[in-house]
Amino acid sequence: MKIMTDMTKALVVEDNPLNMELVLEMLDAKGFTAEGAMTGEDAIIKAEKEVYDVVLTDIGLPGIDGIEVAKIIKNKPGYETTPMIAFTAYATTEDKNRFLAAGFDDYIPKPVDVIEFMKKMDKYKR
Repeated sequence: MKIMTDMTKALVVEDNPLNMELVLEMLDAKGFTAEGAMTGEDAIIKAEKEVYDVVLTDIGLPGIDGIEVAKIIKNKPGYETTPMIAFTAYATTEDKNRFLAAGFDDYIPKPVDVIEFMKKMDKYKR
């Protein structure tokens, strides 16, 4: 049996356990190696220990919000070109534009459309 070690690594920052479980399962089905963080602080600690290929973060997190999490991680060595995806219930066009202007590379609204999510994540696989 061949062990795959070149899988795309994703960090999911989500404080809702059900959303976290769903996203981790979808990413696993897409062939990602995905890890979760329930808070922004936890995500920052994980990003200091491991380099992820893509980061999906909720915006409305307790403590440090997702916008600040993305900025902090993006400024860490090895993350300069890492795609940051806003994964949020803030789902208006104005919200999307605000997150993209804040430095996010992409935007996925919640509740998640499984088919659209899977298609969108294809472009982040290596």
